[in-house]
Amino acid sequence: MKYSLNIGWLYPDLMSIYGDRGNIISLTKRCQWRGIGVEVSPISLQSSEKDLSSCDILMMGGAQDSQQTIVAQDLSKKKKVLSEMVESGIPGIYVCGGFQFLGHYYKEADGTKIEQLGVLDVYTENPGRERLIGNIAIKVENSKFNFKDLVVGFENHGGRTILGSKVEPLGKVIFGYGSNDSAKEEGAVYKNSIGTYLHGPILPKNPEIADWLIEKALEKKYPSLSLGQINNILLPIDDSMSQKAKEAVLKMLGIVDN
Repeated sequence: MKYSLNIGWLYPDLMSIYGDRGNIISLTKRCQWRGIGVEVSPISLQSSEKDLSSCDILMMGGAQDSQQTIVAQDLSKKKKVLSEMVESGIPGIYVCGGFQFLGHYYKEADGTKIEQLGVLDVYTENPGRERLIGNIAIKVENSKFNFKDLVVGFENHGGRTILGSKVEPLGKVIFGYGSNDSAKEEGAVYKNSIGTYLHGPILPKNPEIADWLIEKALEKKYPSLSLGQINNILLPIDDSMSQKAKEAVLKMLGIVDN
């Protein structure tokens, strides 16, 4: 049987200013290397709810305020479908602005509250202080994941995202700031969806997360597959280059010895 996955890239023309295209490349190549058919579907202003609902994995990056305003207006029309997909377990990774969009609201430094989609139990506030910028390393302690590796990335955000009771953090900050610098935690996980501020982009630097998303997509699309069958599809890949890149970052941050 030939397996295939449809990757939905949300607003690539508007929400992709931090190199998040690399996440799409990583997902695509890691499917192709295992013989999994893969299609990338841009979900744009012209896309229908049906286009969105046909996707097996979702990815959304970040943008500047003007682009986010345009996307917010369009995404509000697709909120019901997106919420149903998240609730049903469609895996996705939502970075920076994409992460904020899925929360309840965004409060600007002047106190203006901008309602968001309310898909994830988080909200974001911009205190008007310094932006949180720099390399970041986190320790993944979430029981949803079958790996406990350190995850690295680059963050650049003014908002601080606070988690509600229905989500769990992706990990604990070892170096850097995280999605809420006062709590020293990064990201939010709900069912098979990940919200994060890690650019870089995150998936090429941390391919174990890409494989987790692919695994969950296969489980969702092909429910008759056993765990053993999925493991046979997701054969190991030589990730020595990405591992060396991660080690270089960790050495630079002083987390591991040179």
